[in-house]
Amino acid sequence: MRTQPSERESSRRKFLRTLALGSAYVATFAAGWLRPVQLLAAQWNKAAFDAKVLADTLTGIGATSIAASDQIQLKAPEIAENGAIVPVEITSKIPGTQMIYVIADKNPQPLVAIFDMTAGLEPFISTRIKMGESSKVRILVKAGGKFYVATQEVKVTIGGCGG
Repeated sequence: MRTQPSERESSRRKFLRTLALGSAYVATFAAGWLRPVQLLAAQWNKAAFDAKVLADTLTGIGATSIAASDQIQLKAPEIAENGAIVPVEITSKIPGTQMIYVIADKNPQPLVAIFDMTAGLEPFISTRIKMGESSKVRILVKAGGKFYVATQEVKVTIGGCGG
């Protein structure tokens, strides 16, 4: 028959558990997988995410000059049956990719997501986005201080942003 652990054993276990979790956090932080910026969302671009029209979104992210690029691969369905879950796959072959922006032109707030490509990460994203209606999906890539774009029209049959 097993007895309850003593108060000393219990506090020792609690200490060891806290030590293990702290060590895991330090190792994750040291490996570069976790940055304080990501924890605190310090890079939140409120102006860009709150923008209601495409021009304001582009101004908010600082994209004043944008060049079309065939080095950005965008895979999205031509027809999305449900706008609440539109699969999008993005690959950037542009050297030095720093940021990837996902924009759905006709969404109530066009900027859908921003991905920070920390040095050493492969610039590949696979996600699902929400679209309120049929629209162009734009992928902007920031590399070397310049912006590049790839676009694709996606027809939505059932709205996802309140539709």
